[in-house]
Amino acid sequence: MPDFNVIADVSLTLQNVLTDSLSILQPAPPPIAQVHDLQNTPAQAPPTLTLFLFDICEDPSARNRGRVRDVVPPNLTVRKPPLALMLRYLLTPWSGDRFTDHRILGRVMQTLYDGAIISGTQLAGGLAGSDQALKITPATLTLDERSRVWFSIQRPYRLSVAYEVRVVNLDSDIADQRRPVGSRQLDYEEVEQKNGT
Repeated sequence: MPDFNVIADVSLTLQNVLTDSLSILQPAPPPIAQVHDLQNTPAQAPPTLTLFLFDICEDPSARNRGRVRDVVPPNLTVRKPPLALMLRYLLTPWSGDRFTDHRILGRVMQTLYDGAIISGTQLAGGLAGSDQALKITPATLTLDERSRVWFSIQRPYRLSVAYEVRVVNLDSDIADQRRPVGSRQLDYEEVEQKNGT
């Protein structure tokens, strides 16, 4: 059951998946992926790919879902549907060498294209062992929109790519316990029909 830790769990999952994929790049030591807030310049030895979570919003494609019902005899639990989130990340290479930056981005884009759905043993943190699946797609940000992200954190623009992760389910804490109907009784009475003549 994804709880309030789910955003951190998604970031950790992405960090692990991308660090594993970058391990094939040369020369050693290979680049690493790191969740970062970009408030200071990341280390460039070893080269680093920063994952900057810059936007969290409700996923409009998952609205209007019904309530969740769990039956654990003798009770029935009814809770609000999970809040479906969409997380947007800015992925930026930091190596000190433009060609290495390009190789890092190329490998990241290849990895997220080939493995656009992250599930099963790839999930980390509280998502590990769950039936959740994360769909990764490139975010359609214009150069101007991407520049505004850099401007908002007061950093000079750097070559980067943006990705969306959905559907990230955040379960509600509010649940209503009910007892299922055990029996029912129907009362009826006969109604006399009158002849309309």
